[in-house]
Amino acid sequence: MPSLRKFSREESALRVVYPICCGVDVHKTFFVATLITTEGIVPQYKKRRFSTFNNQILAFKAWLLENNCRDVCMESTGKYWIPVFNLLEDSIRVTIANPKWVKTVKGNKDDAKDSKWIGDLFRIGLVPGSFIPGKDIRILREYTRYRFKLVSCKSSEKNRYQNVFTVCNVALDAVVSDMFGKSASSITDYIVNSDTFDLNHCGSLLKGTLKKKADEVAASIDGFQMSAPQKERAKMVKGHYDYLVAHIRKLDAALDELAKPFESAINLLCTVPGIRRDTAITIISEIGTDMSQFDSSKRLCRWAGLTPGNNESAGKKKSVRITRAGVYLKPALVEAAHAAVKSKASPYYRIKYERILKRRGKKRAIIAIARMILTAVFQMLSTGEVWNPADLNQIDMLPELREKELQKSLRRAAKLLIAHGIVAQDAVVFREQLAA
Repeated sequence: MPSLRKFSREESALRVVYPICCGVDVHKTFFVATLITTEGIVPQYKKRRFSTFNNQILAFKAWLLENNCRDVCMESTGKYWIPVFNLLEDSIRVTIANPKWVKTVKGNKDDAKDSKWIGDLFRIGLVPGSFIPGKDIRILREYTRYRFKLVSCKSSEKNRYQNVFTVCNVALDAVVSDMFGKSASSITDYIVNSDTFDLNHCGSLLKGTLKKKADEVAASIDGFQMSAPQKERAKMVKGHYDYLVAHIRKLDAALDELAKPFESAINLLCTVPGIRRDTAITIISEIGTDMSQFDSSKRLCRWAGLTPGNNESAGKKKSVRITRAGVYLKPALVEAAHAAVKSKASPYYRIKYERILKRRGKKRAIIAIARMILTAVFQMLSTGEVWNPADLNQIDMLPELREKELQKSLRRAAKLLIAHGIVAQDAVVFREQLAA
């Protein structure tokens, strides 16, 4: 499987890297393959069109093996490349290319030309391969990405349910911190399910510290206007929300079963401040546990979209915004970064964040912390060591040790000043006597 790596100087000299290879242009119902054989200077081309049905994909595989072709490159078009990849990966080295690396010129393209262009670029080593993990990681990734969509949908339903009451003149969200807390849920259920309304009964539904705000709660509800159709819509939204909560709980149980083979790696990542178990599972589902696919932590951070862009022309540096890569990995790392800078157990990332915050602002600072976390993850999965940064003692040092280090620094500075004749030794001795 091709790794994510930069091209060497020899590879960029347009020499033939794959003498026998195949370029594939994949679509929903068919794909066009161009087999390239290099014998001498001029390459030979063979083009065939196959259906995306399994028997035709297996026929394509047999055609490749018959022509001694073990290297195939195809564009990552939606999900259409996956069925082809599934049947080829056991005996063919398949390179999945990002569309931006194999894009052709508009106005002079068709399916046959596209497959030939992909094959020509791949033949001379100009197509970097995308990271495709193993089958078990890919299945785990399907579950974590599905969970991400469900959680987003659940958040939308929460906002929608809250808006139902806002448009009906119920300003309860201005008093309570969570519309889905025990007290707020009791009041909203009473409003939606009851044909009559008693303001005094709402006060009896309050629990805990919210009892102190009974007058504010009553004022936020008094005078609301909610018709029967609006109540019915509120029930629909709440029912869908409850279904999503139950479905996510069921999905989490399935995720725990799928994540059992990676339990050691999950426990290792959980030693990083800010990373919970579900975040660790998401990280592993996106990058796997084999870090040899990435040459370095910098390459991994770039793949995750956590490095500044490089957009310079005519000596002028333009936008350096981070890329859009890491659609699922980046939000998980940013969430972990927010938790890490608020962690009371370890102030390491909080101190780092505050230093960057003063110079670069909140958004850049939190992205910097997310990159630090991903760099730590790379090193931990590579070496198997728990989270233990090299500068941890300098950042998170006990007060007595910090004072001891300060005195050592002062003595070294005094020796330096005396050695250069800037300060007399008698003056230093006199100050030490005064301090004692």
